[in-house]
Formats: sequence, structure tokens, C-alpha cells
Amino acid sequence: MIVLVDADVLLDVALDRRPHVGQSTDLLDSLERSSAAGFIAWHTVSNFYYLSVVRRGRPAARQFVTELLAFINVAPTSTEDMRYAARLAMRDLEDAMQVAAARACKADVIATRNVKDFHGSPIPAMKPADIVSQLPTG
Repeated sequence: MIVLVDADVLLDVALDRRPHVGQSTDLLDSLERSSAAGFIAWHTVSNFYYLSVVRRGRPAARQFVTELLAFINVAPTSTEDMRYAARLAMRDLEDAMQVAAARACKADVIATRNVKDFHGSPIPAMKPADIVSQLPTG
């Protein structure tokens, strides 16, 4: 299974956002231990950093990114992927960019708490807890 992780999941963990931190942490922990492949979009790194540095500080935000990249890959995207995102019939361009990144890494699913924001996505979006139950072990 290939999972693209949306920024909200990372922010839940890094900023200890309750009540979501538990399920988001479970997903990241499961991806680290699983044979499944985890990805994030390129722009997620900068969005995450910008939003978390205010609460965590620069060193902690950078450390989180560094530790994350030990088991999560950045989806390989291009200008054509951005064009694809712009053509998607989705309300929010950033969500469409997540879909384009998911498509680029051949993701089976997008992990997000905001499933409704991915209406119109050709790649299904699921909540972290629902994905954890489907991940292969080992």
C-alpha cells in the first residue's frame, strides 16, 4: 500500500492537536514499521514548517521534518503535476496539489482528517485510523 500523508496529519502530531494526535501518531508509527510506503507532497514540508515553527520553534520543527524523512518520502512531482492539479474540479487548490502528489507517487490513498475536502479526487481520502487497520505489517 502507498499512502500520501496530508499536512493536517503531521500538524496533529507535531502540535499535539487533540483529539486527533492519537490517530495521526498511530498512522505515522504504523508507516514507520510497515512495509507500506509513505509519502508527503513537496509543498507540505514548507506549509508544515511555516505553521509549526511558531509553536515549536525552528530547531524542533526542523528536527520533526528530519525524523519524518527517515521513513517518509517526498512525492516526485513536476510542472505537469501542477497543471493536473489546476485542472482538477476541486474547491481548494492546495488539496488538488495533494491529489497530484498522490498521483505522482502512485498512492492508493490520501491520509487526511478532512476527507470531505477531497470530494472529486480520483484517489480516495481516508482518516488515519481507517488506513492503519489496512496497512500490512512488517
